[in-house]
Amino acid sequence: MQRKWKNVLIISGVLLIAGGVFASIRMSMQGIVEVQTGRTVRQDLTSIVTASGEIKPRNYINIGTNAVSPSRITEILVREGDHVRKGQLLAKLESVQPEADVAAMRAAVASTEADSAAAEASVNAGEDAIATAKAGVERAAADVERTRLDFDRGKQLYAEKLIARQDYDTRKAGYDSAVASLNQAKAQLNQSIADRRRLAAALNAAQRRVTQNRAQLRRASDVLERTQSVAPIDGIVSNLPVRVGETVVPGIQNSPSSLIMTIADMSLITAEVKVDETDIVNVKLDQAAEVAIDAIPSKTFRGHVIEIGNTAILRSTGLAANQSAVSSQEAKDFKVVVALDDPPDEIRPGLSATAKITTATRKNSLSIPIQALTVRQKGDLQAKQDNSRTRTGLLTPAQQKARKEEVQGVFVVKAGRAVFHKVETGITGATDIEVLSGLKDGDEIITGSYKIIRTLRNDARVKIDNKSPARTEAQG
Repeated sequence: MQRKWKNVLIISGVLLIAGGVFASIRMSMQGIVEVQTGRTVRQDLTSIVTASGEIKPRNYINIGTNAVSPSRITEILVREGDHVRKGQLLAKLESVQPEADVAAMRAAVASTEADSAAAEASVNAGEDAIATAKAGVERAAADVERTRLDFDRGKQLYAEKLIARQDYDTRKAGYDSAVASLNQAKAQLNQSIADRRRLAAALNAAQRRVTQNRAQLRRASDVLERTQSVAPIDGIVSNLPVRVGETVVPGIQNSPSSLIMTIADMSLITAEVKVDETDIVNVKLDQAAEVAIDAIPSKTFRGHVIEIGNTAILRSTGLAANQSAVSSQEAKDFKVVVALDDPPDEIRPGLSATAKITTATRKNSLSIPIQALTVRQKGDLQAKQDNSRTRTGLLTPAQQKARKEEVQGVFVVKAGRAVFHKVETGITGATDIEVLSGLKDGDEIITGSYKIIRTLRNDARVKIDNKSPARTEAQG
């Protein structure tokens, strides 16, 4: 009997000891957080900004009607997709009246040019007459001088009774005749000069009529040319919304002219994409990019950034933010143009495209998974005595504000505890981020789960479980 009770007491003692050990283990397990970890590693990082948009030519021109009045399209000489050369005729508009005006003005110009040529010939003849008259004046003046000398000798000889009166009268008559001839020659010269002035005035009038008619011819020719659309650049017909027989109208104030077609210069093809406002500060000119075109799958095309927009674009409306009358806090984008270095021949404007712009690269940089990065308030990282002081209201407002300041960092596993380390980061890769300070190579950091990282406290006890998590029904 005594042995039986002795065995019962021994068994009871063993059970009590086992229960105490179990309870102790359970109590020690309380507050332990199960986490997944990884290690800091050195690797090459590439920061990429991804943006979507569409293929556009760098230069394209909308061909509208330049006619002075509504006109009917009589002929279209190209089709959509055709390659055209600068100066090539693209389309014709109705031109019966402009052609008649040009023909009439050409006839008027020819007539006035003939009149001007005749007037010019008369002026030239008048100049010849003036030259002849001047020669006659010079000849008559010489005769006057010769007869005057002969007459002066005759007067002296007659006074000395050396010649007869008849000889004296003959010399005097010769002199008088020469003077009369000189006066007649001068009168003829003056008449020729007057005639030349009259002819010059007639020539000027004829030349003015020629200039006026030529100007009217140019105007009529311009009106006629406006009935023909020509290619201003080499390119491809990317849009042709009209047909033969349709009527197009010229542009007026606040109203554009009818669009006949669009010519796209395909010598420089670009992808015009919209970059999120949070990424635009990292995009710079000449950065390399890879462009994927939806219509050409399994291929990417190299390019580089050639333009960065300075105006924010509202994502909902596509309008510039400064054009919106209502202040909006919605997401905004910025236009970025990427030039394709070697575009394919089958590319067309308007194709959807996605550009991946390489904004930075780092060789052999210390990096961690992006999901390991978190933030904490300074007050949550301080010792318990500081928290007790806060509860008693011993901190100043400035100290309280400082405690609410957020700190970026990661949790490092040390001796079974999660210790928060403040870190400074650099560029961001696809899944990893560069660490500039706060960690060293090989540190074991907590990488999951996301919920644990958000709620984990500094210096908490942790248990590492790096097994792959089971797939849930929602994930499967």
